[in-house]
Amino acid sequence: MGTLISEKYAAWEQECADRFQKLKSNEEELNRIFIEIYGLQDELTPDVDDKDVTVRKADLQREIKSLISYAVGCLFGRYSLDCDGIVYAGGEWDDTKYKTIIPVKDNILPICDDDYLATDLTGLLVNFFETVYGEDTLEENLKFIAEALGGKGTPREILRNYLLNGFYADHCKIYQKRPIYWLFSSGKKHAFKALVYMHRWERTTVAAVRTDYVHELQERYRTQLSMLRDQIETAAPSDRMKLKKQQEKLTGQLEEINKYEEKVHHLADSMIDIDLDDGVKVNYAKFADILEKIK
Repeated sequence: MGTLISEKYAAWEQECADRFQKLKSNEEELNRIFIEIYGLQDELTPDVDDKDVTVRKADLQREIKSLISYAVGCLFGRYSLDCDGIVYAGGEWDDTKYKTIIPVKDNILPICDDDYLATDLTGLLVNFFETVYGEDTLEENLKFIAEALGGKGTPREILRNYLLNGFYADHCKIYQKRPIYWLFSSGKKHAFKALVYMHRWERTTVAAVRTDYVHELQERYRTQLSMLRDQIETAAPSDRMKLKKQQEKLTGQLEEINKYEEKVHHLADSMIDIDLDDGVKVNYAKFADILEKIK
């Protein structure tokens, strides 16, 4: 029998509520003691407002986003379901620490707006939830995650939309504009996006992004457009408008990724390495032309 994320969250919510109430009660008891000591009963109240309690309550959307972030960390090898705490943040890599979830070998997680690649992050996260919580509860868990994130579409579409449009902004906010996961981004049309983990960066990372992913997606777009042209010619008038809209979208994405490939090509040939001691800001700036701008 698989595990429901909703049940895990309910248990966590209760734990947070209990901890919150205990701390609030302790703070109010301390207030009563000091009020009694100094004879301030007529001037002060021992009551503490919820907003002033220094421990937070559970928040469904925040916790689900944290779960997604943790899952991404497992896919990169920063975390492992088989070990506690941060498992890899530079230094010697140890394969024996990863048994339940095996990190991606090339340190690249593409984020596509459709099922173009086998290693697309949306699909990998779905596999993660299936592995961790069980196949028989997968759809219910995905629905719970989607409802927490909010938005329209199927659970997988909502998850994909969050990864494309919200995940990186949340990541940069958590890490105070010093992200440890870096987002390769071609622009607003989502023609190409991919995350890499800075602590696993190599001189060949940009070249790998270009040859294994950018080129692959360029070819996918060309193939899709060729298929669409054939479909439009034989489609019924009622279907033609929808197909032409898809054709227009893919044409724009192909143009965007073609321009992006030129920028990536230049940096790939430069074989630029990073020095973790220089910090995120200095290293990120070296690849500003091909990475998402940090806002």
